Amino acid sequence: MRVAIFTEVFLPKIDGVVTRLTHTLRQLHAAGHEVLVFAPGNPPAAYAGFEVVSIPSLSLWPVYPELKWGLPDPRVLLRLRRFDADVVHVVNPIWTAALGVWAAHREALPLVGSFHTNLPEYVDALGIGWVRPATEAALRYLHNQAVENLCTSDPMVERAQELGINNVSLWPKAVDTDNYYPRRYSEDMRSRLTGGHPEAPLVTYVGRVSKEKDLDRLPGIMARVRECVPGARLAVVGAGPYSGQLAKQFGPDEAVFTGYLSGDELAAAFACGDVFCFPSRTETLGLVALESFASGVPVVGTRAGGIPFVIDDEKTGLLVDEDASDSAWAEALAGLLGDADRRAAMGEAARAEAERWSWEAATRSLVETYQRAIDGPLYRLA
Repeated sequence: MRVAIFTEVFLPKIDGVVTRLTHTLRQLHAAGHEVLVFAPGNPPAAYAGFEVVSIPSLSLWPVYPELKWGLPDPRVLLRLRRFDADVVHVVNPIWTAALGVWAAHREALPLVGSFHTNLPEYVDALGIGWVRPATEAALRYLHNQAVENLCTSDPMVERAQELGINNVSLWPKAVDTDNYYPRRYSEDMRSRLTGGHPEAPLVTYVGRVSKEKDLDRLPGIMARVRECVPGARLAVVGAGPYSGQLAKQFGPDEAVFTGYLSGDELAAAFACGDVFCFPSRTETLGLVALESFASGVPVVGTRAGGIPFVIDDEKTGLLVDEDASDSAWAEALAGLLGDADRRAAMGEAARAEAERWSWEAATRSLVETYQRAIDGPLYRLA
């Protein structure tokens, strides 16, 4: 099968969408498929043996400098035509991937869309809520050009349908349980994340450091955690437009900000935490929660978006209502920090849950969707 993928984000940016894409590309290569990737920014020239075509783009400055939006380029259509794709997959179409929607229709190719990011909620969190009606209309229009649309959690299937997106199905969750596992624990990384105090109780957050992740709640939450568990510390692993502002709200004995980590360092950081804190209300899945599970670390997350699809409350972690106070969050986190046996039991259950979800199975489901698109009618009525 020959697949052309147009994506809004790709390497060197690191987030849940990019993680899913990179694992999927490796699985597609292993299964013998051919893929051509179109991505904005300055992506690598190739990944997993597949060519990556760079689309000329500009930064979404000053709102979100890390994000790039692609510019129309006639060479995109020419390269797609030479590739002779069987199906086009547009990932989070809103601007760059919208070129893929146009190109697929121009070339009369079956089109599959995937909805990964709850953009209407994000634009509110980024302080540009005035674009929300246009964002929702664009998402609805672009996704409804596809034969089939995929979401990465059951709650986001429902959310997509609420937005008026049709022909929606589930792209199963998955996690890399080979690279993320409890034995990745490292004394050196534990010391690094605790500022040289490895014995201190440690709350971690791993992921993009941006305001739409509700990370502005962390200072208040951690202040109350320390009232219950003196000496508790926070480690924030990742970077983003909110990093500097968030770091200023913590003292040197309260939190460590590592910036981006990858590879063995990232795996060790996941495994070295006692509890993972995930306050975001806008996650469509929350892949980092699954990676924490794979590392044997329970997660305290928000009962909103796709997070309840991941966390089994009181078994693999704890769910906190999205309108809960900082004290309620602190109570959940401190309760686990102060109860090693309960924390260990949740960590074991979390690891067992992660082992149920492989990238091979998730990619096999994706290929079945591609085949349905190829075999079915070229267009569906919106």
